[in-house]
Amino acid sequence: MKKVFATLTVAAMLFLGNEMVMAQQAEAQTAEQTTEQTVQEEAAAVEAPAVVENEVAEEEGGMVALHKTLKTKFIEGGAGFMAATLLCLVFGLALCIERIIYLSLSKTNTKALLADVEKALKNGGIEAALKVCRETRGPVASIFYQGLSRYNEGVEVVEKTVASYGGVQMGLLEKNLSWISLFISIAPSLGFLGTIIGMIAAFDKIQQVGDISATVVAGGIKVALLTTLLGLIIAIVLQVFYNYILSLVEGLVNEMEDSSISLLDLVVEYDAAQKQ
Repeated sequence: MKKVFATLTVAAMLFLGNEMVMAQQAEAQTAEQTTEQTVQEEAAAVEAPAVVENEVAEEEGGMVALHKTLKTKFIEGGAGFMAATLLCLVFGLALCIERIIYLSLSKTNTKALLADVEKALKNGGIEAALKVCRETRGPVASIFYQGLSRYNEGVEVVEKTVASYGGVQMGLLEKNLSWISLFISIAPSLGFLGTIIGMIAAFDKIQQVGDISATVVAGGIKVALLTTLLGLIIAIVLQVFYNYILSLVEGLVNEMEDSSISLLDLVVEYDAAQKQ
């Protein structure tokens, strides 16, 4: 029995020893994996800012290269004609932005305005309706105010006043559009003028040299193409803004005409109620 017990004890000790060795090996492997993962994470953390900096540097380098290219082409196209054509873009865009802001501020909720005017006519009469129009911005409210202020002269006078002042407001909405159209026409015209001057310069060089070669005429043709390109690009950009502004004006004019008819209906109803 003592031998059996001793044998079992030795076996248990060997088994426990093997388990402890295996646990230590597993812990060592886990520690090594953790260390490797930590090193990889630290390396990735170090590389990430470097990658971002490289991307930013590439973007900045691309912008600088684009800027240099545009500057070079501007000089090659002839500073005089290129600058004059760019002035058309600057002035044209300034007028377009001014018109867009003005037309955006001129928009009115005509349904709400008509409802307020109708309510004011029923509760307070013409003076209350005039007050509502004074407190509302936009051409529609101005037309309402001008028409209602002539109510004492009769409904027909109100109708004529609304029609006349509607034309005045339409003129204000279309203000400066002729100048935008002018810049749209001038920009490509300046480009074509530069083209003609560039071609004349090219033929002058041919005459001086006495021979036709690409080197002789390249400079003049480049000037011609660059000025034409810039003029056409500016005309296209301004034309897009011009058409957008026209769409805004058309929408406001339609609102003015529709709301003016509704106002006349309200005035006729109010006049009939006063005569009863």
